[in-house]
Amino acid sequence: MTAPGGTTPAPGTLYVVATPIGNLDDIGARALRVLGEVALIAAEDTRHSARLLQHFGIATPLAACHEHNERDQGGRFLARLQAGEDVALISDAGTPLISDPGYHLVRQARAVGVPVVPVPGACALIAALSAAGLPSDRFIFEGFLPAKAGGRRARLEQVREESRTLIFYEAPHRILECLQDMRAVFGDERPALLARELTKTFETLKGLPLGELCAWVAADSNQQRGECVVLVAGWQAPEGEEAISAEALRVLDLLLGEMPLKRAAALAAEITGVRKNLLYQAALERQSRD
Repeated sequence: MTAPGGTTPAPGTLYVVATPIGNLDDIGARALRVLGEVALIAAEDTRHSARLLQHFGIATPLAACHEHNERDQGGRFLARLQAGEDVALISDAGTPLISDPGYHLVRQARAVGVPVVPVPGACALIAALSAAGLPSDRFIFEGFLPAKAGGRRARLEQVREESRTLIFYEAPHRILECLQDMRAVFGDERPALLARELTKTFETLKGLPLGELCAWVAADSNQQRGECVVLVAGWQAPEGEEAISAEALRVLDLLLGEMPLKRAAALAAEITGVRKNLLYQAALERQSRD
């Protein structure tokens, strides 16, 4: 398509617009303006988003862009963008692409030179992290864990010794078994927080060690409803004797019975591969208890 005079029109803009995760008052003025001005809104669920637009008196047409049609139907959005029309991308709630559809459309748009502009707003994982009281300087987002227990535990094992704060989304019908698997993999004492129904009437943020959090959720079926974010403190390397395997300590004990402390620690380090200073400190602690 060409503009009058034979020139190719400048492409439109793809706006990636965050919408509320519950409380409609959380939508921004810029988001409302963009949704009202674009030619088309690409929505994860048009019926769900129609209610949002109706609430704010926005009459912009909607078209479906969800996980089942995003690859195949992205071309129709690109055609309109390349013809110079602006399009907004929204998900059912929160920021698009964050465990929601939109990646393929954004990638395709950028590949053909269409400007992609974020309109930031609500995001459940960031909202939960901001109020969790867990370290927030470094974190990883794992999205939804596998639905089946075997796959879920395997994924958790992969991040068991991850030092950054872990963030997961989980469906309400799996939240209890998810927490139970986290407890089995991470241990009873690992600090965690369940953030449920954020910004909604029954919002809950409960922080406890995983063993206690499992028991709390198991005892109250109301905590097994709604949208869930689970945050787990990162792994901390043990210190002192806890950082040394039982076999290394056994070797150290045998050597301490036969030679001076310094030599025993050095030889134990050669045999086991454990750092000499750790074994030396452990030997001192053992001698002080004798």
